[in-house]
Amino acid sequence: MKSKSVLLIVILLAGISQVFGQLQQKQLYISNDDHTDYMWTGNEEEYREAFIKMLDFYIAQSDSTANLPSPYQGKFNADGTFWLWEYAKNKSPEAFQKLINKIKSGHISVPYNALVSCYGANNVEGVLRGMYYAGELERKSGLELDQAVSMENQTLPLGLGSLWAGSGVKFSWKGVCDCVTKVPDLSQRDKEIYWYSGLDSSQVLMKWYSIIPGKDGNKQLGGYAEARDPNLAVDQLSELCESPNYPYRIAGAFGFGWDDLQTTTNTFISTAQKKTDSGQQVIVSNQSDFFKAFKAAYGHQLPKESLAYGNEWDLYSASMAEVSSQVKRSIEKLRTAEAMATLAIQNNPSFVNHLIEKKRDAWMALGLYYEHDWTADGPVTRDERAIWQRKIEGQLTGYVDELHGLAQAELGKQVKGKSNNIRFYAFNPLSWQRTDFCDFLYDGPKDIKVIDLTSNLEVPFQFMDDQGKKSIRILARDIPSVGYKVFEIQKGKPRPFSNAAEFEGSIIENDFFKLTMTNQGVITGLIDKKNGNKELVSQINGKYMNDLGSGGNDSGELIVENSGPVSVTIVAKGKLPLAHTTKITLFKEIPRVAIHNQITENFGETHSWTFSHSLAEAEVWHEEVGAVIKAKPYTEGGHYAIKNGRFDWLTLNHFAAIDEGDFSLTLSNSDCSFMKLGSSELDHLDTKTPQLSILAGGQVDGKGLGIVNQDGDSLFTQRFALGTHSFYNEVSSMRFALEHQNPLVSGVVSGENGKLPESNYSFLKIENSNVLLWSLKPSEDGSEKGFVTRIWNMGNQQQATKISFSNPIASAFLTSHIETDIIQAVISNGVLNENIGRNQIKTFRIQFKK
Repeated sequence: MKSKSVLLIVILLAGISQVFGQLQQKQLYISNDDHTDYMWTGNEEEYREAFIKMLDFYIAQSDSTANLPSPYQGKFNADGTFWLWEYAKNKSPEAFQKLINKIKSGHISVPYNALVSCYGANNVEGVLRGMYYAGELERKSGLELDQAVSMENQTLPLGLGSLWAGSGVKFSWKGVCDCVTKVPDLSQRDKEIYWYSGLDSSQVLMKWYSIIPGKDGNKQLGGYAEARDPNLAVDQLSELCESPNYPYRIAGAFGFGWDDLQTTTNTFISTAQKKTDSGQQVIVSNQSDFFKAFKAAYGHQLPKESLAYGNEWDLYSASMAEVSSQVKRSIEKLRTAEAMATLAIQNNPSFVNHLIEKKRDAWMALGLYYEHDWTADGPVTRDERAIWQRKIEGQLTGYVDELHGLAQAELGKQVKGKSNNIRFYAFNPLSWQRTDFCDFLYDGPKDIKVIDLTSNLEVPFQFMDDQGKKSIRILARDIPSVGYKVFEIQKGKPRPFSNAAEFEGSIIENDFFKLTMTNQGVITGLIDKKNGNKELVSQINGKYMNDLGSGGNDSGELIVENSGPVSVTIVAKGKLPLAHTTKITLFKEIPRVAIHNQITENFGETHSWTFSHSLAEAEVWHEEVGAVIKAKPYTEGGHYAIKNGRFDWLTLNHFAAIDEGDFSLTLSNSDCSFMKLGSSELDHLDTKTPQLSILAGGQVDGKGLGIVNQDGDSLFTQRFALGTHSFYNEVSSMRFALEHQNPLVSGVVSGENGKLPESNYSFLKIENSNVLLWSLKPSEDGSEKGFVTRIWNMGNQQQATKISFSNPIASAFLTSHIETDIIQAVISNGVLNENIGRNQIKTFRIQFKK
């Protein structure tokens, strides 16, 4: 008892001295976690058993050490909410509640992320939905989580910090493998601990120590098992304190499990007791306690960092390129599916209730798909890993497809209208009015015309036949924001409309562009007729635009697949260097060059689509993960680090924009995940060569890393679009990409007694053009809680905006990105009035007046 009293006095004095700005003792935190190598060290069943055994052990350890002073009580960090997911499914409600109580008491901690992931191939909604189970735990179990991790992989996106912070994350630590890597100088980081800050000025306290060279490798400070040897960790922490690059007296070493399937140990408790003396207090840590103490003592003097580090293990998802593309497509399809569902639940709140469990599984799938062990070089075989990746993709895609189909049909039932003729709606999920093509499944008489019921005018249309799937394509003008127009098919002779484009030889031309292509589908010329007949294509190292590697080879032939007053599509079938089909489409009234590529054979090497352009002095901007950034080193005015990163393949989400100052070219990317700038190398960004290469797929670091030969796939859909603007503006580029990647959706109008307007309707309007709707969805907690609206300010200044709906708002809450309420929002006359910071994403929960 006497020794305990002395210890408590020592701890109290340390706390008092900290308050007055001087720490008498060093505070050294050591944290035990297992480090989950899911589907690498063990398979699903093995890890399920390991999760349960370890959590049971550390719950019991916490009970048995409850009477010890706080620094010596047992604590454990489960490095993903998937541990809790499995525990809840396989233990009793009482056992799960005991686990929840241990998290609340701080004896067990868990981050927001489902498992340790690589993030470079992911995107905004993919990252956020992958943390939705954490949001469910916050609201249903009253947890207050504060950490997230991106572990073992050597790189880190810039924008991820903003997504984390907006979801509630306050703290993170990173330890690297420093193996299976081409990233240099990981033992020489400029900042050991700092504010990981996004372009929106959000910040997460990040601990990312330089890895200590030596025989212990990643089982010491800077590795992903910093506390593998707790005694060594304490000695290294003590030496780190007050060193030239770490002028602090609080330090932490996290991670014990390394590559083991499961670990149970009491070593942290005995080490903390043994290594504590008058000069240092060693604390068994839940990680949060370290960050809170460090922030209180030093947070005001820490540097900030807003840098992108490129990609490394992230790239290995391209070894299953088509499966990864399908994940990306499903995430994008959610935008339309959820928007239609949100409209429909206003009048039929329960029509998707039976999908709740499928939805939960889909969100967890997004937390699992990019799990960090895409190296696939562990005890679990590559075949097992590939089968699991397909299963996880199927969980997501199955839910999204079902939701989309149900919402599409339900919306049609709710649109008012009684007619002997076929009526269909064209739905726009985006937050601005737009003109675009719309395809409607139709296999009926050909002597018809199509009428816009809003203007009562005929619209251009043409018949389509895509491998036996017959439809009509209309030019749908001025479709309202997050809304629809209704069209009617009437018998009769249509009025004549001129063709959307003309094709002769190898040239297709419309009012906007004159495009020259080879018989292999390579674009060798692209003249922008609205901008002084500017030629956009150049030839660099034998490659042009949309060039898989055939260059100027002209073997084969071009075929007109479809031609009419809405669009003209030309098809090329090439064999170099892989068998592929390319379809290029030009439209009436739509300034877009649409490119639909399909590689039609299996491959094992690394291949890319090259786009060589003529904007020689241009800069490249691209959507990374939660941020639009400039692809230049920060020393040249860009957003990339100059060390400790890998820069040969950069993240490519919705678009890359090539900015020449008074002119810009936007490349919209639907299916791929990475791009190369010029002839960039591992440690060098080539910002001078006017060329982008989009990764089609491959094992970029050789046959030993990733899935071999694309797991046998032989069909890869990879779509792009090109568009121009008189100057670069990220809002314009993003709008262009979203329109390309979110086509108007049609559905049969069947609601004789429907409650939605007969001819047109807009559910939502955003007053500020710099602010884009990013997601509109039913609330995770049921329709009685309203619906959720996520917006993104694409501008570099704070913006004031008003968001109005077809019904007046009764209440609105600013929520975290994972839908936990934060504070009531300002409503005036039924309209949401909001200030949104530069480059910021905000999420709101909205309820209408009854």
